[in-house]
Amino acid sequence: MAPPNDPVNAVHNVFRAGSLEKYFDLSNGKLSTKGVPLLSEVPNNVTFKPFSSICQSSDAPLPLLQRVRSLSHKGGFLGFYKEEPSDRLMNSLGKLNGRDFLSIFRFKTWWSTMWVGNSGSDLQMETQWVLLDVPEIKSYVIIIPIIEGSFRSALHPGSDGHVMICAESGSPQAKASSFDAIAYVHASDNPYTLMKEAYSAIRVQLDTFKLFEEKKAPNLVDKFGWCTWDAFYLTVEPLGIFHGVKEFDEGGVAPRFLIIDDGWQSINIDGEDPNEDAKNLVLGGTQMTARLYRLDECKKFRNYKGGSLLGPETPKFDPKKPKLLISKAIEIEHAEKDRDKAIQSGATDVTEFEHKIQKLKQELDEIFGGEESGEALTEGCRSCSCKAENYGMKAFTRDLRTKFKGLDDIYVWHALCGAWGGVRPGSTHLDSKIVPCKLSPGLDGTMNDLAVVKIVEGGIGLVNPNQAGDFYDSMHSYLAKVGITGVKVDVIHTLEYVSEEYGGRVELAKAYYKGLTNSLEKNFNGSGLISSMQQCNDFFFLGTKQISMGRVGDDFWFQDPNGDPMGVYWLQGVHMIHCAYNSMWMGQIIQPDWDMFQSDHLCAKFHAGSRAICGGPVYVSDSVGGHDFDLLKKLVYPDGTIPKCQHFALPTRDCLFKNPLFDKKTILKIWNFNKYGGVIGAFNCQGAGWDPKEQRIKGYSECYKPMSGSVHVSEIEWDQKLEAAQMGKAEEYVVYLREAGELRLMTPKSDAIKFIIQPSTFEIFSFVPVEKLGSGIKFAPVGLTDMFNSGGTIKELDYKPSGAGFGAHIKVKGGGNFLAYSSKAPKKCRLNGADVGFEWSTNGKLALSIPWIEEASGVSDVVFTF
Repeated sequence: MAPPNDPVNAVHNVFRAGSLEKYFDLSNGKLSTKGVPLLSEVPNNVTFKPFSSICQSSDAPLPLLQRVRSLSHKGGFLGFYKEEPSDRLMNSLGKLNGRDFLSIFRFKTWWSTMWVGNSGSDLQMETQWVLLDVPEIKSYVIIIPIIEGSFRSALHPGSDGHVMICAESGSPQAKASSFDAIAYVHASDNPYTLMKEAYSAIRVQLDTFKLFEEKKAPNLVDKFGWCTWDAFYLTVEPLGIFHGVKEFDEGGVAPRFLIIDDGWQSINIDGEDPNEDAKNLVLGGTQMTARLYRLDECKKFRNYKGGSLLGPETPKFDPKKPKLLISKAIEIEHAEKDRDKAIQSGATDVTEFEHKIQKLKQELDEIFGGEESGEALTEGCRSCSCKAENYGMKAFTRDLRTKFKGLDDIYVWHALCGAWGGVRPGSTHLDSKIVPCKLSPGLDGTMNDLAVVKIVEGGIGLVNPNQAGDFYDSMHSYLAKVGITGVKVDVIHTLEYVSEEYGGRVELAKAYYKGLTNSLEKNFNGSGLISSMQQCNDFFFLGTKQISMGRVGDDFWFQDPNGDPMGVYWLQGVHMIHCAYNSMWMGQIIQPDWDMFQSDHLCAKFHAGSRAICGGPVYVSDSVGGHDFDLLKKLVYPDGTIPKCQHFALPTRDCLFKNPLFDKKTILKIWNFNKYGGVIGAFNCQGAGWDPKEQRIKGYSECYKPMSGSVHVSEIEWDQKLEAAQMGKAEEYVVYLREAGELRLMTPKSDAIKFIIQPSTFEIFSFVPVEKLGSGIKFAPVGLTDMFNSGGTIKELDYKPSGAGFGAHIKVKGGGNFLAYSSKAPKKCRLNGADVGFEWSTNGKLALSIPWIEEASGVSDVVFTF
């Protein structure tokens, strides 16, 4: 007899067809929901099948199965059939006209963003999902292309309003002519509930991934960290890292995690010495044809001698050197672009260009100097085979933790295939070979990308998929032994380029993700991984059984690499749009990661405001010597933790079918929860966006101007978190405008608060339910106003009788100015057991200064008695 929670028997009962009203109907060439036509002119070869007819079994936990079953009447699967089998099939799903949609599409191989329109012809190629507004029945419908067999799918624009679906395997070895469930459709009266329900249904049906609710987030999710990328690029080395962490520590914002980004691996380039590291690499791009030739750290890290940085006389580090190297490398890059443009224009003699490039490269070598980077930290043994405990990455991570006690996690970067160009054949025990890259025609609609150009140029040294498990375990088990607690896995979607001879992109991905999953479980506590360059449905539907965190935006660009004079500004708003809208689907499967930024950037405060309420970790990529500690202290506690929101930030409903980038009228608003209140951030991101004709993201300077908007407490989706639902029923709220420093009252029936926001700036609105304490006293704690997310500083809140009156008992984390609303002055205030003074004004502002108490991990007890 099977146990009560046996998934096999559970599923047998769970997916029997229910008797509830079905939401969808496909007949007479129309796909309708509750009688409202969504798609017309649906071809005869398109099918619709109820969820229960397709999904017969699942390994999902029983509560999830039951939830999906109870809602299965709200969704179903679209399929189609053709006469001839092929490895790439395109078919219309019908005509969409005159109905607003929000969609997510791939604008690069690895990155996705939002797009809006009202016709199937407005869709962009490689659309990952499309959300339809159905105001006739106050509902929403989503169409999600998914995986079936060895095929993955995406939506594409068709002519005359048609929505096209493309199913492709990526290999002539995998052909098909019919599909029963190549896309999933679902309906709901709540767009956020819709996302949750739809991806839950797909998870149960596919059984190839898990929802975020089923997994454990990495330890770093509520902490502050530093990533080395923008600080050093490929010139990263131990001395610079040590000085970087030291500066944060001395500046009062000690990082709790460190990401050693690209530049630490043993890589070289075809045609160079196969046993030596590539020399003097600086910018991203120069390493993209390089391959791993060994699986441990490169020489500048191997040469590190333990204790070198722990003595009283720490070796000096010149913070100008990385900047000089980067500046010179950019000159070289521009000179090479000028030469290439000349060749494209028909020039036959480019000698002058070559001389200039050679001269600049010599100047770069001179800045590097004759001394191998890292040699200043070595004495004695430098042998590559030296296995002494006192050398290399193990000694370095040990010294970092010895010096910086709060440094919990140290991650390192690697590409999914090892390095950008994979693994060099014959250099390791692994069976790898150079596989030429072949791009799907679906990527024809993406923007020009240096990474793609370089990877195609060099091909990928692909480890045989049968050895994927060995490959990852060999790397990760070594890293775990030398003190590394996690990895940032990047360049994930190169797999689709090299899948042709391996049964296609789905089959190759399954093999690689199985190996990666097993290694993550074994070596990094099951959760020590940040996924990046992964924003495509292949990854989310095939690679996330264990992976629980990933990037939801493109890279942070401190300026437009193409030299647009407004690039410093407009790209920052684009980044926020990527993150906010991608979180709608990615947040169902992983913890959204909004990426790093630089605290001394011109738009640093703009970024900081969004990171404060994004609901994920906060980390920066500051250069050594390039920090704004005052800004960082508005995000980070002295112990390196953060006042993190309880959910992941999402766009408000009034932003869903709008374009907050260049429609000249929409401000991006994102909502989230704290433990005892809600928050909405309003960001003026206007001034940039996708140009379908030019197929690139560009500036729209005419939109870069002040914008007016409004905000209301009803725009917080309180029902999206069980613990927050009760707060949404309050009769009255206090609203704190963080940037304006204003305190207001609002009821659900109040008019919206109107505001004007300048370009690249923001306002954060904290909403806290007002509690009636008796005798007409109204009270609501706002939190520490020194922090951008004031409400996140309140850890506990309790209202209870106190003598003949009432008391508000609050645990607050942090130090600084505490603010609450109180309709009357308290009789007294106790702070950590002692009576203290406070300030109260007739407008209800109740203020108190709170110290940071290290012994109590920064948490203070505050009691107001009335």
